[in-house]
Amino acid sequence: MDARTLTYRTSTAVTAVVLLSGGLADLLGAEWAVAGITALGYPAYLATILGVWKLLGTVAITVPRFPRLKEWAYAGIVFDLSGAAVSHLASGSPLFHPIVTTTLLVIAGVSWATRPVSRRLADLPTEERVAVPAS
Repeated sequence: MDARTLTYRTSTAVTAVVLLSGGLADLLGAEWAVAGITALGYPAYLATILGVWKLLGTVAITVPRFPRLKEWAYAGIVFDLSGAAVSHLASGSPLFHPIVTTTLLVIAGVSWATRPVSRRLADLPTEERVAVPAS
């Protein structure tokens, strides 16, 4: 396995585990997850919405094919993590929180940047860019 593949797999695994664990905690209403969201000034029900999106994002970045869906999933990850970092900074959270979310954002960016050609939208022929495979 070459260095690029190892980097992709490692960064994608870290991103997927973070999304999966966070999404499950949000959906299950874990006290610490809901408290974290409400401490930032957001309503508790946002945990459910974020939980669903995180779980869908986990599936999207880990399953083969569907390059357009992957692009949207990575965009959602950027929105989630950058929004979390800014929210922590704006609410006066300890500096640890925006540092962690920014670090996770960088790891997700590495996953996006090192993904194989078969998972890149721009590098595929037009007929292969569709989100649903031909039957």
